Amino acid sequence: MNAMKMKSMTKPSIKRLRHGAWPSTKGSGPWPAGSKPRRRKRRRLTLAVLPTLLTLGNGVCGMASIAVATSALLDWTNEQQLFVAGLLIFAGMVFDALDGSAARMTGQSSEFGAQLDSLCDAITFGAAPAVIVWRFSDILPHRIAWAIGVIFALCVLIRLARFNVETGEDDKHEGFDGLPSPAAAGTIASFTIAMPQVEYLTHESDTAWIRQAAELTLSTCEYLVPVLAVPLAYLMVSRLTYPHVVQQLIRGRRSPNQIGQALFAVGGVIILHELALPLLFCWYAFAPAFKQWRRIFEPADADKLNASPSGTLAAEKSVHDQDA
Repeated sequence: MNAMKMKSMTKPSIKRLRHGAWPSTKGSGPWPAGSKPRRRKRRRLTLAVLPTLLTLGNGVCGMASIAVATSALLDWTNEQQLFVAGLLIFAGMVFDALDGSAARMTGQSSEFGAQLDSLCDAITFGAAPAVIVWRFSDILPHRIAWAIGVIFALCVLIRLARFNVETGEDDKHEGFDGLPSPAAAGTIASFTIAMPQVEYLTHESDTAWIRQAAELTLSTCEYLVPVLAVPLAYLMVSRLTYPHVVQQLIRGRRSPNQIGQALFAVGGVIILHELALPLLFCWYAFAPAFKQWRRIFEPADADKLNASPSGTLAAEKSVHDQDA
């Protein structure tokens, strides 16, 4: 009886609990009595100034390219607007090449920088070329041009996301799986830079066949450039191997074939000026695809040659020569 009475005395009544008179918990809990729980301080993010500014410069060039290509306030022709928009994409390519090199040289590479670089690349090499595709030609139906631009931009996003996931910190960046997005965007921008010179040749050239060739080039590019964005989009998400041109020229010894190709490219730029840009970019973009196509069909062609009578005679002759 006394035990039950003592238990009822120590137990707080429901009435007291309702009025907020809870039993004291002083001294209990995970922290000492009279002290307050400390908030866990978040680690502050420190930014590498030079690489970050270069990366943001890439993004600024992309946004400026879109603004110039779509502005109705500029007293420029459509060709002039697209020319400047293409130049801004090339300026973004320069910033994109410098930010990674600056981060590696200063030892300031970070996950933040990699993610920021991809976001700026999506603007400069994804959205800006898509706008150029929409504005380049009025011959194609607007729905088709719009669809091509969207497909190109989406493939750029897939390409950048895959690059971020598959590229490690120790990657030497000597090659790429799939066409790099700056090269795809540069292929489209190169046509906008070359078109004013082609337009000039149609009126100012003293040679008749050059004027005719320039006129044919202008009419062809109105169809070619928007349509060209489709295979470029596919090549970006493909698994074809593309060389990192700058890294391969800087690091190590090169074969005579590679040195000859570099000299050929430099000579083309010196002779043709901006007219060489579309040729060089198309060569870089589509050469690996043609090589892969040849590898697929060359064995079949060799089998057909061996199965033919002439191929059999050639094989017998080679065996006879070896025996002799």
